[in-house]
Amino acid sequence: MFLDPLRLSPDGDLPGPVLTEVTALYASNHAFHALSGDFPDPYDIRPEQVAAELARELTDPHTEVLLAREKGLLVGIAVTLSEHPDPADPDPWIGLLMVDASLHGLGHGRRLASLVEDRLRAAGHTAVRLAVLEDNAQGLAFWTALGYTEIDRRRDRELGRPCRVLRKPLTAPGPDPAQEPDPA
Repeated sequence: MFLDPLRLSPDGDLPGPVLTEVTALYASNHAFHALSGDFPDPYDIRPEQVAAELARELTDPHTEVLLAREKGLLVGIAVTLSEHPDPADPDPWIGLLMVDASLHGLGHGRRLASLVEDRLRAAGHTAVRLAVLEDNAQGLAFWTALGYTEIDRRRDRELGRPCRVLRKPLTAPGPDPAQEPDPA
């Protein structure tokens, strides 16, 4: 899996084929969108809605949208925020991490989260935060299994939804077991 930063065209638009892929990925996650309320109809997510959402995200110069690809296919998306609007918050944030629903349970989410953490670590960050909607038990289980711990409960900045704020220190990555020599 590799991460490919999303680039808008010189006109500020998403390239058509990319928009089609990202829309399909968003649409596959209708259960999450039903919880989040991000789209009027979570079972009918349209390209123009996704384009508007991503364009809105990218108006912040500290936001990066990363497309996760494996074998040429879009398997996930991550949105990161290198600087939080609250100056008292020193950590970068993962604003969204979503994997195509047809690929859930295959480890893509874990790999995507790890790649995002590696990217933030390489940029010199020592921790990362994210918010999980209170009603998203599956999301909370995912993030806590990856070592994130709850540090706060508050409402999100945009829609006022109740959330749990999680944080994870970005310590140096451990050795890759696949790269270690065989002791035999």
